[in-house]
Amino acid sequence: MSLGSHIEELKKKHQDLSTKVDRAQRAPGVSTLDVAEMKKQKLRLKEEIARLTGV
Repeated sequence: MSLGSHIEELKKKHQDLSTKVDRAQRAPGVSTLDVAEMKKQKLRLKEEIARLTGV
């Protein structure tokens, strides 16, 4: 896998998590701990993307 395709895959995962977080925050009964964990995963992805792109 090339670096560019790896970065694109990370961006896709980040976007998917963003969608999940939005849905979870609107859904009744979703644990705030679950939402917090998804946000942490999202942040880790964002940091990895930034590291790989040099931004």
